Amino acid sequence: MREDSNFIIFFFTFSETKQLLSQIRKKIIALNILEISAMAFAPCLAIIIFIYWKDKYQKEPLIMLAISFFLGVISAAPAILFTSIMEKLFMGFQMFYVLKIAVLSFVVIGFSEEFSKYLFLVLFPYKNKTFDEPYDGITYAVMISMGFATLENVVYMLSHGHEVIYIRAFTSVPAHACFAVIMGFFVGLAKFRDNSFSLKMIGLFLAAALHGFYDFFLFLENIPLIAVGAFISLIIGIRLSLKAIRLHNDFSPFNPLYVKVEEDD
Repeated sequence: MREDSNFIIFFFTFSETKQLLSQIRKKIIALNILEISAMAFAPCLAIIIFIYWKDKYQKEPLIMLAISFFLGVISAAPAILFTSIMEKLFMGFQMFYVLKIAVLSFVVIGFSEEFSKYLFLVLFPYKNKTFDEPYDGITYAVMISMGFATLENVVYMLSHGHEVIYIRAFTSVPAHACFAVIMGFFVGLAKFRDNSFSLKMIGLFLAAALHGFYDFFLFLENIPLIAVGAFISLIIGIRLSLKAIRLHNDFSPFNPLYVKVEEDD
């Protein structure tokens, strides 16, 4: 009887210990996921704060920004689908190395990813009543792009380790932001112009082209120092983005100086 009692005590002690270890393991896993998510989100958050701060006259509701961000996370799914379709359509042919990299960069990846983000931009925020000035195109495009970039950061960190985030924070993340600002600039114009479709297409294709140039120079590994071209593309993108932000603020319908000039005319 005593042996049975000892066995029961041992069994429950072992069972409780196993349960406790299982709970600890889950907490460690949860902590790692939270840590990875925080590190992945940090560089994107810095850009989000900057874009929000630069919206001088009519800031967007936080709930709309949050929704747009999560739409960006979701946009990765159709991006993978579009990339797969483009790869099957264009990458099955015999091509010279440079041409193959160009098709991969501009069409398979650049266009597919930007088209996915574009769809989520024009199907939700673009149609919302809070989209009431051209700068909102930039705001919502960047929010969607940062949602996409955050998920991309998580995938890269899980694949290559957390060190990769320090590189991406100063390269790929700001690059995604630049593509978004360029697209958002034209989508913002399109909302309040008659030739809306052509302006939206200009935004989409310019974003895809800039994305393509950036990836093209990164993927040409066989040519020494060619990766410098990616950083030149990024610098050009940053300069264009800052100019786009300034123009939409200068000509905002909520800018009292712009409204006064229009009234004087």
